[in-house]
Amino acid sequence: MKKTLILLAMVIALVILPFFIDHGGEFGGSDGEAEALIQVTAPHYQPWFTPLYEPASGEIESLLFTLQGSIGAAVIFYILGYYRGKRGEHAGD
Repeated sequence: MKKTLILLAMVIALVILPFFIDHGGEFGGSDGEAEALIQVTAPHYQPWFTPLYEPASGEIESLLFTLQGSIGAAVIFYILGYYRGKRGEHAGD
């Protein structure tokens, strides 16, 4: 029981602590950093293609990215559950 409480306290600390530690940094994706590095190393580089769809805002782009990840996770876990059920294993066993 004591070990469980210590582990729980550590998990809570790991979740809450980053909100109070400020390194003056900014959250950003790797795409923007890659684009900046390409502009520095090869200033005359032209992209091979343009995106088929450009979201109207960053919030919509984040929503679509999250939706894509959620659908992918749902497919993976459905397949895992299907094969586990096919073998006859149940959660209560």
